[in-house]
Amino acid sequence: MYAFTFERASTVADAARHAGAGGKLLAGGQTLLASMKLRLSSPETLVDLAGVKELAGVRREGNSLVIGAMTRHADVATNADVKSAIPALADLASHIGDRQVRAMGTLGGSVANNDPSACYPSAVLALGATVHTDKRKIAADDFFQGMFTTALEEGEIITAISFPVAKRAAYLKFKQPASRFALIGVFVAQTDGGVRVAVTGGGNGVFRHKGLEDALNRSFTPEAAASVKIDAGDLSTDIHASAAYRANLISVQTQRAVAKALAG
Repeated sequence: MYAFTFERASTVADAARHAGAGGKLLAGGQTLLASMKLRLSSPETLVDLAGVKELAGVRREGNSLVIGAMTRHADVATNADVKSAIPALADLASHIGDRQVRAMGTLGGSVANNDPSACYPSAVLALGATVHTDKRKIAADDFFQGMFTTALEEGEIITAISFPVAKRAAYLKFKQPASRFALIGVFVAQTDGGVRVAVTGGGNGVFRHKGLEDALNRSFTPEAAASVKIDAGDLSTDIHASAAYRANLISVQTQRAVAKALAG
């Protein structure tokens, strides 16, 4: 590590002031601190959000769950409202990383970082969630813009994410055993506006799959998902899996996710 200034914010306005002066926001630190140790990131000032109480917690608003950006993965996984209203989201949170990661990592930190293999972005996109910041509200379809890239402006702070309650939903992840990130993760949601299918781990970032959505809108069954040919052309090939293998995983995980959603 190296010398840096550490600021502990007590309110969103306080955090925004430090961020506006060039401070780097620190949520759970699961990515940022590791990057700093490897000298891949070298902020001069860290702004700790852990003391901003208004950024944590879960509340029900109409037909949506609003989850604070600083809510830990472990708290999302065990929250009674999440388990009742969107059990797929609680299930997703319960399988992120390991117990230590779940105890420290946060919803907002994961979504803001937008790792191409992270789990939360698939839930945000598949459920048609809305990202709330200290400046505006951003629809999920407009938020994710590629590898580690989002619509957030410099210094903009995610305060909460509102998730509409789906009719049915399920998430299935085929994980890379060392990192526990998704080699492929598929979140399927049957919403009031139709079926949405979001894939993570396949390429430069989370994406919706139109072919699967169209087939499942016609018939929400594993057989309908199986009938869709998954193009490997835009998928990643690396030391863990080929593009063709990832394409097959997308098909298989979608079929299983649909079956899981139907089973309730």
